[in-house]
Amino acid sequence: MIQDIGKQDWNRLPHPGAAVKHPTDNSRKASFADLLHSRQAEPLKISRHAEKRITQRDVRVSEGEWKAIEEKMSEARRQGVKDSVVWTSRAALVVSAENHTVITAMTHKEASNHVFTNINGTMFVKEEA
Repeated sequence: MIQDIGKQDWNRLPHPGAAVKHPTDNSRKASFADLLHSRQAEPLKISRHAEKRITQRDVRVSEGEWKAIEEKMSEARRQGVKDSVVWTSRAALVVSAENHTVITAMTHKEASNHVFTNINGTMFVKEEA
């Protein structure tokens, strides 16, 4: 009976020195690369909450600053930043680099009296002249 148990393959582990072969799937690698590229080129989204705050608080962000924010968010995401505060010349924005989304926005005056929590990155954006 002991001999029967030893002959079954289901309870044998591979030898530690044996190379483990993993199937290669080039289509899977290509689709991951496509996904990565598409995420980097993803346009900046503005949440409904942020839209309301931008309007209510009269937050102004120039076209050049929006473009710079998009670039910085892609860079931040590559560095592992999930949520960040972005400081522009006239505003402070809380953004999700992970989702490429502006979560909320406020003026510098409002931001100076605010405590930001759950933030693991800060970006300073200066519009190029």
